[in-house]
Amino acid sequence: MIASFGVQLSSFIIRNVSDIERAIDGFSIQPHGGLIILPGPFTVVHRDLIISLAIRHALPNVHAYRYYPAAGGLASYGVDNVESYQGAASYVDRILKGEKPADLPVQLPKTFRLVINLKSAKALGLEVPPTLLARADEVIE
Repeated sequence: MIASFGVQLSSFIIRNVSDIERAIDGFSIQPHGGLIILPGPFTVVHRDLIISLAIRHALPNVHAYRYYPAAGGLASYGVDNVESYQGAASYVDRILKGEKPADLPVQLPKTFRLVINLKSAKALGLEVPPTLLARADEVIE
């Protein structure tokens, strides 16, 4: 329990598709729940299943990358992948030109993007506040 927010956290270790279904089905029994899906190869590959189960069980779902709300998820907030890959490419270029990797500064993401899918919000019975929509970098209708 995170007392300052009045939130009870639950985590699930997912190893296969049936674990996804079992976790979301079980979690959906609790009232007023929502999902925060952590990024990873497994969740990316199975994002359509995760999103469809979340919508079926009326669970708001937030993700790290834009391609989740583009696939029907409610929202994402995370780094701009294109910017990150461009930064990595510039580091590779500098290394290939002779700079030592240990001499290169650590780079942190500069841009975070908020994407909201209004169709998913409607399917979940949620009304997204206008102030949040105004802050979004992209609204999918």
